[in-house]
Amino acid sequence: MNISYLKHTDSNSFFLLAGPCVVESEELCMEVAEKVKAITDKLEIPYVFKASYRKANRSRIDSFTGVGDEKALGILKKVRETFQLPIVTDIHNPEEAALAASYDVDILQIPAFLARQTDLLVAAAKTGKVVNIKKGQFMAPESMRFTIDKVRDSGNENVMLTDRGTMFGYYDLIVDYRGIAEMQKNSCPVILDITHSLQQPNQSSGVTGGKPELIETIARAGIAVGCDGLFVETHPNPACAKSDGANMLALDKLEEMLARLVTLRKVVNSF
Repeated sequence: MNISYLKHTDSNSFFLLAGPCVVESEELCMEVAEKVKAITDKLEIPYVFKASYRKANRSRIDSFTGVGDEKALGILKKVRETFQLPIVTDIHNPEEAALAASYDVDILQIPAFLARQTDLLVAAAKTGKVVNIKKGQFMAPESMRFTIDKVRDSGNENVMLTDRGTMFGYYDLIVDYRGIAEMQKNSCPVILDITHSLQQPNQSSGVTGGKPELIETIARAGIAVGCDGLFVETHPNPACAKSDGANMLALDKLEEMLARLVTLRKVVNSF
């Protein structure tokens, strides 16, 4: 698939979707985009900037959801134009597909809880944009072929899948790495979300927990089994992030981790 501004596609490396969970401010997005772009250019990793312009799935009514849809989409467009980076962001209902596409978003992402929503998938497909569908935490990897069919049958072959873990009891997730190979049978790129896979949702406080110390462990295993890309939420100060800070990677730890993962990918490619 052809994604505008995507560089280093001939490096034979994994590609990266990375950025803050949500658009908190223009300053944050510009800072993260600039730093991650420099890192990925140095390591020759194809890079897509990631941030949700709005967070609709929140545990509590007082949780931060965004700075306003059009303002946040405008910030994402500015990041795209300033750094010449492709952009991925979530959409939550059919009307949002055309709105996000009008701001030149390159990849429309379907959140995991909405992976079965036919009208949403069809609306995303009809924009002609790349559609990244996150596997529902409640879904088997082999069942994701039906979500892909909804996009392809709507006339759009530009589709990707992202695994973000499977529910393991009420308060935890687990990654079944067999699912990477299973979903690749659909002839589309498969991404591993290495930060949301470590969430601990449904906490009694209403604030999601996480295990960020295991982010690189999850990533290494994903590269070892051959995932095509990685998804990571990163922030200069996760403790102060307005959404999902408990499972984010600190921005100053990103380069060292990616360098090790690039080395691992070269070993995997040699087999």
